[in-house]
Amino acid sequence: MSTETTAIPAEVAAHVLSHFGRGGYPAGDWSESLITLIDRADMINRAKLLAAFPDYGAAVLLAKYDEEGIDKLKRAARLVCIRCGDEDGPFAGAPRQPLCEPCARPMPLDGVA
Repeated sequence: MSTETTAIPAEVAAHVLSHFGRGGYPAGDWSESLITLIDRADMINRAKLLAAFPDYGAAVLLAKYDEEGIDKLKRAARLVCIRCGDEDGPFAGAPRQPLCEPCARPMPLDGVA
């Protein structure tokens, strides 16, 4: 299964990041159990879970097997600035395009801040 074709919602990305101790926020009991099952399953049962829950499956696979998976999940969860990559927050701007506060400030026309 390719993780590139599955869109991972921000909430799912945040849940999986929390499960792996990399930020985000905790899922509810049922969703946390699902993430744990996908994380611990053998290949056959993981494939069954991925078919039923493609978004959680793609997020767990990114976190476990992709070198840049955690960064991709942080971007999907909107936990980094899309301009400079800052993770500290707080973030401003539209929910789909989070910007840290310095990046969200309007730049003067003369280019000097």
